[in-house]
Amino acid sequence: MLDATTPPDAPVLFFDSGVGGLTILGPAKALMSHIPVVYAADSAGFPYGTKPDSEIAARVPALLGRLVERYRPRIAVIACNTAATIALSHVRAALDIPVVGTVPAIKPAAIASRTRVIGVLGTDATVRQPYVDRLTAEHGADCTVLRHGSAALVAYVEARLRGAPADPSVPADALAGLLDQPGGDRMDMVVLACTHFPLVQDELEAAAPRPITFLDGAAGIARRIAYLNGDAPWPQTAPEGIAVFTRVDAEVEKLAPALARFGLTQIRAL
Repeated sequence: MLDATTPPDAPVLFFDSGVGGLTILGPAKALMSHIPVVYAADSAGFPYGTKPDSEIAARVPALLGRLVERYRPRIAVIACNTAATIALSHVRAALDIPVVGTVPAIKPAAIASRTRVIGVLGTDATVRQPYVDRLTAEHGADCTVLRHGSAALVAYVEARLRGAPADPSVPADALAGLLDQPGGDRMDMVVLACTHFPLVQDELEAAAPRPITFLDGAAGIARRIAYLNGDAPWPQTAPEGIAVFTRVDAEVEKLAPALARFGLTQIRAL
């Protein structure tokens, strides 16, 4: 845990391949209203879910190393399930600050499920990870755990936040990837194992043929940040947030209104 010697203006760094990490940032800001924020998106490497694991394992620690050197954060948050399930241990080994990873909320889903059938909706890379196998074995051994990866839903969310046209059938198609599997008719919990997906949870709920509970781990991540911060002071007033992109282009500029809703009023290039 941090202590009172931490500079008040030392930010918390949130890292994702795109804008999905905003769903982790939102609850963190709600819990810690004066939190200074640097939000980093690897726009040059987006999307992560279709890339080889080896590329993610090398790319993420290198980028976070550069970001930590430039912005001197107090805590780093990997606000991306794909990056965390592949590269969390590598990042922790490379950095000398606390690192929080975002991983699929299989444990609370297993605790809450009545039918013992759980869906995990993420990227292709996340749902195939041994990390997810371990979470399933540890917390959902008595459950049927269905998995489906949807790169199309990730792209859909990014397009929606840019104000670009997006096929409205994409959320329903992504959910059908779970419902159409054997046992899908009994599924009562869906773990949103990509931080992009809570941004369209209402559309997923609308596409469900019956009441289904959708879960993510954002609230737990916020509590973890607060715990690790310990006695470290926050600024007296909430500073303007910084959004950093590995490539700034016209598509990134279109995200400015969405970023501003999360207090990210400055856009910079890494």
